[in-house]
Amino acid sequence: MQAVMFDSVTTLADGYGALELREVKRPVPGPGEVLVQLARASINPGDFLFVSELYPEPRKPAYPQIAGTHGAGYVVECGDGVAIAPGTLVYFGYYPAWTEYSLVRAADVVVLPSDYPLEKAAQFLNQITAWDLLDRANVQPGQFIALTGGNSTVATMVTQFARQRGVRSISIVRKPQQDLRALGADAVLEHGDALLPNLDALLRGSDGLHAVIDCVGGSLLSALVQRLALGGRAIIYGGYDTAKFELHNFDVLMRDVTIQAYIYRFFFEAPAASDRPLLQQIIDATAGDDFVVPLGSLHALADFRTALDATLATPERGKRFLTFSDAR
Repeated sequence: MQAVMFDSVTTLADGYGALELREVKRPVPGPGEVLVQLARASINPGDFLFVSELYPEPRKPAYPQIAGTHGAGYVVECGDGVAIAPGTLVYFGYYPAWTEYSLVRAADVVVLPSDYPLEKAAQFLNQITAWDLLDRANVQPGQFIALTGGNSTVATMVTQFARQRGVRSISIVRKPQQDLRALGADAVLEHGDALLPNLDALLRGSDGLHAVIDCVGGSLLSALVQRLALGGRAIIYGGYDTAKFELHNFDVLMRDVTIQAYIYRFFFEAPAASDRPLLQQIIDATAGDDFVVPLGSLHALADFRTALDATLATPERGKRFLTFSDAR
């Protein structure tokens, strides 16, 4: 089988030059494992952290390592003790994904309906992340949230979940790339000198933002935290800005503001049986055509370099995927 592999840490500084397509032996599942034939693999910011050895244990690469961390496909072989039927569509995270076949612990897969769209299946962590972020924001219908990186996949998903719950969302973007208002954003604001005056005008007459969901950081996060309502929350799940954010103690203290990190809920532990009702709720909320996933482009595995370059150059133009087989 073919796989994108690397033998040592590789970063943006070297253009991720250690990544290369190789022919490797197809694995055989052992007890409690399934072999998944990939249909789609999503390219995510975390994939670059992984090859740069920036993830903590137990998510560090073991060389030689297959790249990619999230994908979806069909179970083709099962080890002893596995009850998943061959042909089942599954999502998996933090296993090799830029490869034709991946060996995954059965307990770590999320079983999906056979007709669940593949581009949604391959990045199911983003649906989970967006759902969790809005839950943690603890906002009520009619209240305002601000989303930085508004064109990003996760932010567009939060926008759609917010619309479903009657929460008013303000999407902050570098430049318009898609019709975020059609996805449910109450306002779309561009970076620039007019951003904060426009935001203040939107919030006039309200008690401010009740949550900030941030993947940028820097001075923008500082300004947004200063506009949080009493008891408001800032939830950080990324950091595109290389600059630090600065706050005075009173910016937090006098309004009882909470600033917290979000770590993907299944980063360290596999989904438990008790998680299944939540996962089914997310599946039901995202399966239909009315829940939109911005699609950038599809690429064959051999064209992985083009997909990576496009992701790095214009991440706001939609998710890039490696595509394999659609056979169900």
